[in-house]
Amino acid sequence: MKFPQSIGVVGAGQMGAGIAQVFAQAGFEVRLNDVSESQLTAARERIARNLESQIRKGRMSPQDSAATLAHLHLCPKLADLGSADLVIESATEREAIKQEIFRALHPHLGADTVLATNTSSISVTRLAANTDRPERFMGVHFMNPVPVMKLVELIRGIATDQSTFDMLCELVVRIGKISTTSEDYPAFIVNRVLIPMINEACYVLFEGVGNVTSIDASMRLGANHPMGPLELADFIGLDTCLAIMHVLNDGLADTKYRPCPLLVKYVEAGWLGRKAGRGFYDYRGEQPVPTR
Repeated sequence: MKFPQSIGVVGAGQMGAGIAQVFAQAGFEVRLNDVSESQLTAARERIARNLESQIRKGRMSPQDSAATLAHLHLCPKLADLGSADLVIESATEREAIKQEIFRALHPHLGADTVLATNTSSISVTRLAANTDRPERFMGVHFMNPVPVMKLVELIRGIATDQSTFDMLCELVVRIGKISTTSEDYPAFIVNRVLIPMINEACYVLFEGVGNVTSIDASMRLGANHPMGPLELADFIGLDTCLAIMHVLNDGLADTKYRPCPLLVKYVEAGWLGRKAGRGFYDYRGEQPVPTR
């Protein structure tokens, strides 16, 4: 299988922009797409700020920063990604949206283009089955924030062939990351462990066992976690946490994966965490303030 030189990324949010950055830094030609041109512009600005921060810290030269930005191409049209060697979908964690993206890509894909999804929980096999190339389709789950976190979970669908898997294993090494391999079950490894812990923290808050400050301090100081579970939920996005809990609940049919009603309420209120200005903390002032 041809080793990719050009990478298409669908979705210019925090995850998609981060994926685009690490590939561009590694010297790949990157085409970044989003339905919103303003989101594309914001993504490039975010990447430029990240690179500038690395220059200030002495981790990157101005020349390497300029080269990285030169490798990044903003593509408002999804069709512009079709000729890339590898296309990674990094849209919101809703299966219908992801399926629609792969359907829209189909007429524009090269015969040998490999497809990947950055899904954090959804069945790779099911997503692949709705494409014309399930043997060249894989889950490539990056962690947030992508430029910082070393791990990439690799998930094979039932039809993924060995050459696709081997190529993506090597690709992860080329971009300076470390891969683990997960079977294609709901939420894979990281989120199968992490998101139910966050959901349980929501229940602890919901039942009045502790308030936001006590819960987060307990896990930071008592379990040596770098971030409390409710603070982490706000960082991930409460809508994403809830979506993953629904995938676990639906896919495994076990009541221990029932989403906490308080988590549901926050999402219904639009209190989605940092990106919305409010979640388990209110971020609209100078310092985050617990909302319960």
